[in-house]
Amino acid sequence: MKPFLIVTDLDSTLVHPEAFLSLAKFNNFFKKHRDNYGSKLVYATGRSLKLYQDLESEVDLLPPDRLITSVGSEIYTADKQMDSNWATHLSEDWDVEIVSQIACEYKELELQPESEQGDFKVSFLLKPEYKAILADLKQELNAKNIKAQVIYSSDKDVDVLPERSGKGKALSYVREALGLPCDRTVACGDSGNDITLFAENTFGIIVGNARPELIAWYEANKRDNLYLSNRRYAAGILDGLRHFGWMDV
Repeated sequence: MKPFLIVTDLDSTLVHPEAFLSLAKFNNFFKKHRDNYGSKLVYATGRSLKLYQDLESEVDLLPPDRLITSVGSEIYTADKQMDSNWATHLSEDWDVEIVSQIACEYKELELQPESEQGDFKVSFLLKPEYKAILADLKQELNAKNIKAQVIYSSDKDVDVLPERSGKGKALSYVREALGLPCDRTVACGDSGNDITLFAENTFGIIVGNARPELIAWYEANKRDNLYLSNRRYAAGILDGLRHFGWMDV
């Protein structure tokens, strides 16, 4: 059995208050696979490093080989050192002060707490009935030569990121750093901010409790190496690994 790379979202994908048993089963499986074959584990979360550390203190998480936080705008090594090369890569055609200034002019956008802001991410809350303004925001940023992407997920979260950022591009960067090919990599997620994870031509597992925006994307982008489980949370990840024949230890 060759090593593989699992890149998984945390909240409502691997981790959930109802999923302690399935998380324990996943941890047991992956620990054996890591020990036997050298497989790698990466968490790709919308949480900041601080909020990830809060979760880490509450839930039994295996130590990751890399940590992608803040919707792909930050990457950390196994010992939680920020990857400065990734930060340099994101800085081109990006100015967080201009982004904040323009976005804050939209009264419908409610700024998230300071802990959820970063040098390469500006985050807001937005009611679904106002999401049409996001196209205007992106157009206005483009007019200022800011190359940004605007991600809306879970019917409330807005993340404005550099065009070079996002979970998917961070996945590709980390995958290459860890030396594993696309056909030995599987991404796992449940919401709209995970869509870019599934656009990198790796294997993909969408858990059964996925948000409507991700289900809609899946229906429009079905492919052989993308699997929609009927199991929820970590049980869905294990179901997907079984589906792809990657459960041997």
